[in-house]
Amino acid sequence: SGNRVLNAVAGSSQKSSGMSTYEQCSVETEGGGYDLLLQCITDAIESKDAEKSADYTTWLLVLCGALIFFMQAGFAMLCAGCVRKKNVQNTMLKNLLDACGAALAFFSIGYAFAFGGQNERDDITFVGSTNFFSLGDVDQGFWFFQFAFSATAVTIVAGTLAERCQMAAYLCYSVFLTGFVYPVVAHSVWSNNGFLSFFAKDPFRGIGTIDFAGSGVVHLTGGATALIATYILGARKGRFHDNRGRLLPTPRTIHGHSIALQLMGTMILWFGWYGFNPGSALLLGVEDTGKVAARAAVNTSLSAAAGACTALFTNLYIQERKTGEYKFDLSKAMNGALGALVAITGPCGTVHNWAALLIGTVAGLLYLFASNLLVRVRLDDAVDAIPVHMVNGMWGMIATGLFTAPGPMLDAFETDAHVGWFYSLGRGSMDATLLGNQILATCFIFGWVTFTMAPFFVFLNYLGWFRADSLEELVGLDLSYMGNRQHLLEQEGDEYSDVGSVGGGTEDGDSVAKEDKEQAKQHVGFVVPPDAMSELTPGA
Repeated sequence: SGNRVLNAVAGSSQKSSGMSTYEQCSVETEGGGYDLLLQCITDAIESKDAEKSADYTTWLLVLCGALIFFMQAGFAMLCAGCVRKKNVQNTMLKNLLDACGAALAFFSIGYAFAFGGQNERDDITFVGSTNFFSLGDVDQGFWFFQFAFSATAVTIVAGTLAERCQMAAYLCYSVFLTGFVYPVVAHSVWSNNGFLSFFAKDPFRGIGTIDFAGSGVVHLTGGATALIATYILGARKGRFHDNRGRLLPTPRTIHGHSIALQLMGTMILWFGWYGFNPGSALLLGVEDTGKVAARAAVNTSLSAAAGACTALFTNLYIQERKTGEYKFDLSKAMNGALGALVAITGPCGTVHNWAALLIGTVAGLLYLFASNLLVRVRLDDAVDAIPVHMVNGMWGMIATGLFTAPGPMLDAFETDAHVGWFYSLGRGSMDATLLGNQILATCFIFGWVTFTMAPFFVFLNYLGWFRADSLEELVGLDLSYMGNRQHLLEQEGDEYSDVGSVGGGTEDGDSVAKEDKEQAKQHVGFVVPPDAMSELTPGA
């Protein structure tokens, strides 16, 4: 009777030899008794369940990685909408090359530096030393998931440098960032061998750093790179100075050509974030993965909503105080949402819902403050990537050290030894271990990016590879790099309307603008019609 029950339970499972689990175990335990047979079947069934679970996890990693990679389309739409028509094709090509360069660099050396050999040793290392060109034992699902993260870090910089960066410089920095700079950060915070990693055998100060899905590793790395790059590259022509190089009394706003593309890009990015944050729960190796992923998804939604509303209505209030009129600014709402998404990326799996709302609210305010500060210090960020990714990446790291709660921490990391500082105060303790580690990790990431990328961009600038020629910038990088003259002819009036406006309507500005128009006409190879010439006159 007992054998019939065991056969019914295990008989449907077939070995490669064609024998069922029951038959295989009967052979292996012949003469060993009923208990030994039962143990063999139980072990076989548990082993098969573990294999299926691992297979499901791999499928989910691929799916979530695909969602993250789809964010490349969101970045492309957002960047394309934020630039003028004469630079759209060039901007889109750079976004495409981001993905291509990231894949090649991460395959060849990036993955090896970030995670190479992490399951073969348990000591602390600066970078990985095996699995170059994905040789050896490499989990393909894990590789794809991490590649999508690295590609995101690179794309953050694209919008900041839009309309004035040479193609050669863009390709160089993409490969360097993905192949070396980003992997060192990922290794330090996420690898089993990283000195700041929670997953290390002996974590730093007993807890390491908690960056659930990359507020610091991905977004702070990309945002800090954008800050350094735009400081060295300089502003777009006419943004803060006229054609004579004289400082404009009021910085000129250069509007993107399509707010619709910007909104489409924002919504695609928000959608992709559900692969970013909930998908990271798959790497924790805990039993309640679904519970943690669901919490991350809800927190992601709440934070983004809070950030968008906060930025929109705070800006509305400020504008009413300044001008006496209520004006809704869609771009502020979109970037407020993106900033909040960046901020919640780090603590999304370890905080309660109310904390996610608070984190998103603060993120919206920080975005507005940092965006205005950039204009004050005359740094030109075409898509506000620095306030969104760098500033709120820092906030996300610090918020993790403040709001990480014992319950969610237990679910995600199976420990509550060192929780957020506010919860430590509630326990009657001043334990700020996690908060201190988060601040240390933030400083390390910013310092490492500055140490590596600043000399790199200075060198590119020294070689003359960084900034596009002023005339190329004037006529647009589409014509300079893509050679699409017909496209420019169709847009001639709209494209050149900004040439004269940078002169400020002064006599000198008029003469400089006329010189620029003549140079532009010679470069493009066509004569601007008389009706279009009127649009080129400053102050007309």
